[in-house]
Amino acid sequence: MRSMRRYIALLLGVAMAVACSEQTPAPKRVALETTEGRIVVELSDKTPLHRDNFVQLAEEGYFDSLLFHRVIENFMIQGGDPRTRTISGREFNAEGPETGDPRYWEEIDAEILFPTLYHRRGALAAAREGDVVNPQRRSSRTQFYIVWGRTFTDEQLDAQQARISRATQGKVTLPDSIREVYRTIGGTPHLDGQYTVFGHVVEGLEIVDKIQRTATDSLDRPIKDARIIKATVLK
Repeated sequence: MRSMRRYIALLLGVAMAVACSEQTPAPKRVALETTEGRIVVELSDKTPLHRDNFVQLAEEGYFDSLLFHRVIENFMIQGGDPRTRTISGREFNAEGPETGDPRYWEEIDAEILFPTLYHRRGALAAAREGDVVNPQRRSSRTQFYIVWGRTFTDEQLDAQQARISRATQGKVTLPDSIREVYRTIGGTPHLDGQYTVFGHVVEGLEIVDKIQRTATDSLDRPIKDARIIKATVLK
């Protein structure tokens, strides 16, 4: 009788585990096939607006053939501007030409979840207009950046904290656990608490490194184009 009860309990445990696995789908991942190699990003379920928007754009082929049009070494690589679809980085001017794609002008509500999501190396985040014209810190629907950054000493992190405090009216403080990441792995802490981070690189961080090292002009446009060939939502 006791062995039967144990058998039933085991079956119930297996059934519950299966049910839980069916109710908790795997995080969404998107592969960016670029001229420099493959980058795979995992999208956070904690930022559903940004996750679903990024997936929709990828499924529609929106990112296909766009440039990483803004690249700053030891900082980040930025893409998602439809005006770069048919021009090179050297031809691209941030003030024009106008785009016929209405999504370029659209914004989505911020989902800033610091310290859960922050600007460590490999973070995927949404670009946006500055605070003066965008005090709600709403995100661009189409433009995103992937963090590279650098490592920091304690003294440098203190300076970064002062910068963050000024930008957030003292509302954002780097905890010791995140300071340790910035000391050892790297990132861009001065953006924390001000931009929506909605994912991270799970494959191809070396490709991000390669792109962020590329030579650029005075406007941070790569001399050699780094283009997204195709974005694919992984099943």
